[in-house]
Order: sequence, then C-alpha cells, then structure tokens
Amino acid sequence: MAPAPSDEEETGIHCRLDELLEQRGMTLTRLSELVGVSVVNLSVLKNDRARAIRYSTLRAICDALDCEVGELLVLDGR
Repeated sequence: MAPAPSDEEETGIHCRLDELLEQRGMTLTRLSELVGVSVVNLSVLKNDRARAIRYSTLRAICDALDCEVGELLVLDGR
C-alpha cells in the first residue's frame, strides 16, 4: 500500500470549481454566500490547495451548484 501524501505532495485530485462556477454563471462570492464558507476557503479549494473538506461543505457546494461530487472533484488525468 502506498503511503499517504504529505502536506506538500500532490494528491492527484483536481477540484473543478472554476469550471462549474463558469458554467452556471455564478461567482465565488455568491457561492460563499449560499454555502456559508468564506471566499478565502473556497479559493483554497478552487486552486487545489485544500488538504481536507468536510462532507457537509462538500454537500452544500454540490447542492448550490446542482452537481454531483464526481463532477466537482476528479482524479487528475481522467
């Protein structure tokens, strides 16, 4: 079994938040208002720098964007 990635390593998971926001004509600020997460924290997620995400936050983002988790988070190269 491969060791877990350190904080500095890439996880191979890409967040498609930018693309989904653009497709829906929504700003990061508006998403922040809808889900109750700061713009700064959403930006960290959007730029693939997040190390973790709460299931409740993931659910709120998916509800606000009317998407599935697999549309938001994808494995790099797939």
